[in-house]
Amino acid sequence: MKNKHYVGKILLRLFIILFCFGILFGGFFGIKGYRMYREATAEKSIEETMEEIQGGAHFVRYSELPQFYINAVISVEDHRFMEHPGIDFIAICRAALADIRTCSFKEGGSTITQQLVKNQFFTQDKILERKAAEVFAVFDVEGNYSKEEIFELYVNTIYFGGEYYGIYDAAKGYFGKTPSELTDYEAVMLAGLPNAPSAYSPDANMELASKRVEQVLDSMVRNKLLTREEADGLRSQNE
Repeated sequence: MKNKHYVGKILLRLFIILFCFGILFGGFFGIKGYRMYREATAEKSIEETMEEIQGGAHFVRYSELPQFYINAVISVEDHRFMEHPGIDFIAICRAALADIRTCSFKEGGSTITQQLVKNQFFTQDKILERKAAEVFAVFDVEGNYSKEEIFELYVNTIYFGGEYYGIYDAAKGYFGKTPSELTDYEAVMLAGLPNAPSAYSPDANMELASKRVEQVLDSMVRNKLLTREEADGLRSQNE
């Protein structure tokens, strides 16, 4: 009985030590992250940056995008986009567990909003203070822009491979169409490109591009945005 009591006290002390360490660790990188966020937005604010993007010559509004494309992007990139506050804690926990299992730092769990602020304000380096800085920027963006505005800002700035930045240039460059004219299959292909644009670009490797389409369609079926029959129908149309 005494041994159990002793072990219990040791475990409690260990928990308290780890809890305090976690607070100190989080506070340290939180402060560094906040400084990085302030420095990144000092020369040009988030509002100025977003206005500049929205004022671009070929900026495509959310209402001008095919719903199929919107569904495909959200499904494969951030399927809880419309519900979470900019940070998907479920995805972060899942990514952390995967990193622990593989002893790596490959999984990100980044949301569409995180990808937007990272691309516009920060480097791509996976350092903890940058991840903390992202959080401050994300809450700033989510507090001042609608989900539809965030989505359109994201797809108008991401890299699609080749020389194409933004959904308008990608649709025109790959298919000679405006985004609203894309077929469902073309929309799915473009939705999959930003994950690895150099590898999945249809100009570089059509076989890999087609495999990526399969992944996006499977994601849409998994997230109940398509039935298996509808996905198979799309595949058969382009065989």
